[in-house]
Amino acid sequence: MGGVIGIGLLVVPLGAGLLFLLNPLRRRAGQHGFSRVASVESLPMGVPRHFMVRGRRRDAWEVGAQVPLGAVYLVRQETGIRAFQVICPHAGCFVGYETDKRQFLCPCHDSSFRLDGAIADPGSPSPRGLDELEVKIEKGEVLVRYQEFRPGIGERIAVS
Repeated sequence: MGGVIGIGLLVVPLGAGLLFLLNPLRRRAGQHGFSRVASVESLPMGVPRHFMVRGRRRDAWEVGAQVPLGAVYLVRQETGIRAFQVICPHAGCFVGYETDKRQFLCPCHDSSFRLDGAIADPGSPSPRGLDELEVKIEKGEVLVRYQEFRPGIGERIAVS
């Protein structure tokens, strides 16, 4: 009887400890809600603007408050505001905006993208257009749900 009680007293704390240690594995790291990026008024019509996105980053053990998550281009169009990831879907380089050409350009392998994010040059090495992010407008503010996607493949697969 003493052995059974001893095993019971040992199993309960060990089980609780294992649940505590394995808890982060059950959580999804990198989940981000919407982050305020800019005011609608600060965006000129048809001209992309580059913005840093700050928000809460969650990893397995902690949540960081207002840390840099990444960057986006916001484009105000007649149909609304669109947000594009600044990372090229080909090899993960940072895309710039060429004002004179009115298109996004990746300096690494010359992938080019139109203002709607689509591939501009059919010979582009990029397997897909720029990755568009979810946007919502609240009280004159632009909020973006920041995500990153796997580069080098035609399918958009989120990595964060």
